[in-house]
Amino acid sequence: MNKTLPIDGQFQLMALPYATDQLEPVISEKTLEFHHGKHLQTYVNNLNAALEGPEWEGRALEDIVMTAAEGGVLNNAGQILNHNLYFAQFRPPCDECEPAGELAQAIAKQFGDFEQFQQQFEKAGATLFGSGWVWLSTDDNGRLHITQHANADNPLRHGMTPLLTMDVWEHAYYLDYQNRRPDHLKALWQLIDWNIINDRYINRQK
Repeated sequence: MNKTLPIDGQFQLMALPYATDQLEPVISEKTLEFHHGKHLQTYVNNLNAALEGPEWEGRALEDIVMTAAEGGVLNNAGQILNHNLYFAQFRPPCDECEPAGELAQAIAKQFGDFEQFQQQFEKAGATLFGSGWVWLSTDDNGRLHITQHANADNPLRHGMTPLLTMDVWEHAYYLDYQNRRPDHLKALWQLIDWNIINDRYINRQK
C-alpha cells in the first residue's frame, strides 16, 4: 500500500513490479498501459490537486480513505488505494497457482475448498451492478469475507482488511474481453501471487 504523503505534498504513481507485457494474454500490454499509466495516473493527479489545507498534512493514503467524507478526495484516494492493491497482487501467468499456508486453511474452512471459493468470488464480481470492485477481506478475528463495493469504496471503510481484489470497472477489461466480464474474472486467477495475499492475511491488523 501507499505510505504517508511525501514531504512535497504529492502522491506518486506506483511502479509496477513487472513489465507491461508480462501479464499477457490475461491482461494485454495495451490494457495495462491505459489502466495503470493513464487511469491510475489521473486519480493520482486529481487527489494531489484536491489535497489542500492542513488537515491532509502527513496523512497516509489508508487514513484518508478511512476518514474522508464522500466526494472528490475520497473517490480519488479510494481508487488509488484499490488500484495499488490490485496491481501489486499480480505475477506472470501461472497454470496451477493456489493459496497455501494460513490463508489456504482459512479458505478451506469457510468455503469448503478453493474451487468453491473461486466460484463464489467470480459470482460476486459478475453480479455487481455497474462499476466497482469485488474483494476478499478479513475481519479482526481472521474470518474471511467476499464483498462487493461500488465505485471507489474499500473494505477498510467497513472495518476489514483487504486481501485480494478484482476490478470490475469496464476500463479494466473491455479492450481485451469486451462485455465478457465473467471470462475476465475467471482468467485473472492465473495472475494472482498468493504469497502476497497470504502475507496480507498474516500481517493483518489485529
